[in-house]
Amino acid sequence: MKASVIVFPGSNCDRDVKVALEGCGADVTMVWHGGHDLPESDLVVIPGGFSYGDYLRCGSMAAQSPIMREVKEHAAKGGHILGICNGFQVLAETHLVPGTLMRNRDLNFICKDVFLKVENSDNKFNSEYEKDQVIKIPVAHHDGNYFIEPDKLEELELNEQIAFRYADESGAVNDNTNPNGSVANIAGVFNKEKTILGLMPHPERVWEKAIGGEDGAALFKSLIKSFG
Repeated sequence: MKASVIVFPGSNCDRDVKVALEGCGADVTMVWHGGHDLPESDLVVIPGGFSYGDYLRCGSMAAQSPIMREVKEHAAKGGHILGICNGFQVLAETHLVPGTLMRNRDLNFICKDVFLKVENSDNKFNSEYEKDQVIKIPVAHHDGNYFIEPDKLEELELNEQIAFRYADESGAVNDNTNPNGSVANIAGVFNKEKTILGLMPHPERVWEKAIGGEDGAALFKSLIKSFG
């Protein structure tokens, strides 16, 4: 699988994603945000961090970067895109995934391990997980409170666009297992075609035991297995 990782000023998880993808078997190219050339890619990753220092609004300036025009074209052709944390915010700003990300409910930065329930495994991102499987992946964000209007939330449910929900170790999903106030405990969503995934937790931080866990590896391996 050929993957491109977009690098913005303030990205701090770009190398982590590169290492995780390569460790799982992908061929990775780092792509600077100011360019107009996106290599032929099976997957484009918009990594976590603080693009442009979160100036104005998280992801808003990165969404206007020259390379994002190429990313949008990649999406329009059915190309796969993964946005992690700040990358999720960028995808929301460009309307490549539905909804928006707001300040956390308690207005605090959250950095801890959370449990996620896999809501949909019938796609190229999650095929190596089982539906309803519970995994543990860290979050690190200040603006991870996912919001979408009630009628649009109903559409997400009907179209099975919810990828992950915040849960507890047993898979229970309720307000007590919601770290940031996200509507319906949503931690990750797809576009309608399920070719684009926006995800707040960081799978690249738990892809091998040596760094504290490997629950995130299945996401990368799902993609690599899908594209070969």
